[in-house]
Amino acid sequence: MRDNHPVNLKIDIDDGAPPYEQVRTQISEQARSGALPVGYRLPTVRGLAESLGLAANTVAKAYRALEADGVIETRGRHGTYIAAAGAAAERELASAAQAYVERARRLGLTEADALAAVRDALRAAYGG
Repeated sequence: MRDNHPVNLKIDIDDGAPPYEQVRTQISEQARSGALPVGYRLPTVRGLAESLGLAANTVAKAYRALEADGVIETRGRHGTYIAAAGAAAERELASAAQAYVERARRLGLTEADALAAVRDALRAAYGG
């Protein structure tokens, strides 16, 4: 996936915003626009810092801010990924719901049966 959606960041030293804020803003905008899709694995802090000519602490600060904003999620040693947040989460949920409905129809379930299965799954997941 990395090759299909490269992280495209430009740091402008003449910009009034600090470099970490430029990184944060650009990744956030690219995630919101879909240029960096949900589930896209971002470069490591060190890797991105090297490619941008920044200190690792600068990129780490941007990643921490992005994680606090819900734009990215860190999965420990597995890496850092674009999170399903806001409009992206709604699109992902709508897509999953559409796939579920198509599958339920192929299985011959009625609308009531399909909805009951969803309610049961929701109760199990949310403890209701």
